[in-house]
Amino acid sequence: MQTCNDFEVLAIDDGSTDGSLEYLLSLKDKRLRVLSQTKRGLTQTLNRMLREVDTPWLIRQDADDVSYPRRIQLIRDNIREFADAGMFYSYARYHSNGRSLATFRTTRASPEELRRLTQSGYLLAICHPTVTLNVNKTLAIGAYRFDLHVEDLDLWWRMALNYEIRLVPEMTVGFRLNERSVSTRNLESQAVNALYVQYLLLSHLWGLRPQAYEIVREALTKLVDRGRLRSRHRIRLAQIDSAKGNYVMALRHGLAGIRAAPLHFLTRVAYEFMSDCAAVNGVNPRVFTQYRRLLWPHENGCSDLDFQAAR
Repeated sequence: MQTCNDFEVLAIDDGSTDGSLEYLLSLKDKRLRVLSQTKRGLTQTLNRMLREVDTPWLIRQDADDVSYPRRIQLIRDNIREFADAGMFYSYARYHSNGRSLATFRTTRASPEELRRLTQSGYLLAICHPTVTLNVNKTLAIGAYRFDLHVEDLDLWWRMALNYEIRLVPEMTVGFRLNERSVSTRNLESQAVNALYVQYLLLSHLWGLRPQAYEIVREALTKLVDRGRLRSRHRIRLAQIDSAKGNYVMALRHGLAGIRAAPLHFLTRVAYEFMSDCAAVNGVNPRVFTQYRRLLWPHENGCSDLDFQAAR
């Protein structure tokens, strides 16, 4: 339930076979519009939603997440105040089995700081299900571009460089965490894919021609911090087991997470208590130049890149 009821729900069934379409069609609510299609994948479905929506703003809502009651009202209030923004986002809290867990690691910053962080070569940490998009401005910058489970990261940097992104500093979404989620099952491949998005950003900032994902994937795997990746995986499993009441197993996963990457673990814990922590995603942009001949083989000036913008 929402405190504000003046909205439309647009649901697109992407070739489901579990009865979802039949369930949606059985609902009797004049605010609900249902579309169906043969399976096209997430990115094409998101882009169709942008083209089909009848309102100037689109609030993202995944099927397994929860919007808290004041979410839409908060968004409406912020749209009135910042009508020229390209996008809004907010805080989210992990939840599982009816229990609230840690907060989603989010970049807490002003529009100007978000742009500066992006211009320095880092990716923004924004929970996709909390986002509200200006439809026309999102389409103007190319909308979602590929199916690598990081289509959101790729949109954020283009949005930050072209329009204002504004944080609604409220907890508006419960983000479901489980061992079968895409991010949990594909943590390593998702890390490589995120580095590809950072590679696209750096190519744009440095005026270099990026290569296709398949060509640079092997080089990007060399940039993955394996210890940090193992720590992230163990921390996530610890959260899931804690929500289930499996506290002994949760403790084991937590200790394994500490051993895998102590600094990462401490940084993640500190985020929960430090309100001025502007979290970002990606690695130091300088690291990419170690593999410049693989990543930008046709660019003669790659060795003379100006790193003044990199943190």
